[in-house]
Amino acid sequence: MGIRERLSGNEATAIAMKQINPDVVAAFPITPSTEIPQYFSTFVADGVVDTEFIAVESEHSAMSACIGAQAAGGRAMTATSANGLAYMWEALYIAASSRLPIVLAAVNRALSGPINIHNDHSDTMGARDSGWIQIYSENNQEAYDNMLMAHRIGEHPDVMLPVMVCQDGFITSHAIENIELVEDDKVKAFVGEYKPEQYLLNKENPISVGPLDLQMHYFEHKRQQAQAMANAKKVILEVSEEFYKLTGRKYGLFEEYKTDDADVVIVVMNSTAGTVKYVVDQYREKGIKVGLIKPRVFRPFPVDELAEALSKFKAVAVLDKADSFNAAGGPLFTEVTSALFTKGIFGPKVINYIFGLGGRDVKSNDIEVVYEKLLEIASTGKVDSVYNYLGVRE
Repeated sequence: MGIRERLSGNEATAIAMKQINPDVVAAFPITPSTEIPQYFSTFVADGVVDTEFIAVESEHSAMSACIGAQAAGGRAMTATSANGLAYMWEALYIAASSRLPIVLAAVNRALSGPINIHNDHSDTMGARDSGWIQIYSENNQEAYDNMLMAHRIGEHPDVMLPVMVCQDGFITSHAIENIELVEDDKVKAFVGEYKPEQYLLNKENPISVGPLDLQMHYFEHKRQQAQAMANAKKVILEVSEEFYKLTGRKYGLFEEYKTDDADVVIVVMNSTAGTVKYVVDQYREKGIKVGLIKPRVFRPFPVDELAEALSKFKAVAVLDKADSFNAAGGPLFTEVTSALFTKGIFGPKVINYIFGLGGRDVKSNDIEVVYEKLLEIASTGKVDSVYNYLGVRE
């Protein structure tokens, strides 16, 4: 049996880190992720963990310290948000290309400017091609669970890539919810010890990390990175299945909610999925067949699986909490439509909504607007506008 608690998403993340007991945590505070290293530093001060806590002068230095620690053979973790993640940008690519499975708690926040401390997904979406695995969390329970699985995924010998565990700033990071924790000894057994094959402090097998890599080898190393990301999909499912056996909580690459007989669905990530589920239940009470698909894993993107899941619907709305500024659509939309196109699936009509930028509230009546439009499209077969904004004053 798990341990019942009431925690914010930030505190739940910090407790997961405590149970993992990494070798190094390097962090610099930035709202709304500040509480994670703040809570964790108290565990260090109280001697609850053996971790070396490094208080650095910037987020770039935080990631650099994690890179050094992981390359030396240790297990390293950090947390950040928005401009902090942007300040790590250069180092994010170095961590991934060096095949260092660092785990980062990314508390999603709008990327300035204008300056804004509230939630959208512009920060992690900007880093989507940095080579990091990205896992998104609807609520506090998922943020905690995903942190427990992250090391197992990233450290797998077929993967060896860093992992971002994302949750919505303030919405889940600061809101207190009921949560079920796994006992410390079970976490320790599940996560295991980090035993890399190659590391700097192994005197029996000296290596270099981050050497000059020119035309003769760079392309091949990038191809290996791409293969590792492809391998991660299978590993994520294997680790999730093992976690299910431990906790009874089942995770996949995405979640389907009341989609078995649905005519139309919304695709959306993170906390907004909870609001959509509420609206789905209301529509279902009226006998209207709507559903939800909530991607959990954005990198590696589940092209085959998601395309197959979406193929049976008449109309699909993809909701993006980040804009691509007049591209073919938001980041999630372009991934979804590319998946459908490359798999030769042209049945569902697919539209895009940009929503919630800078923390703009998304209410149930906003979601109803989307479902009404989808039902109209399903009925008429006509799409008048693919690229839309939801809840903005025009």
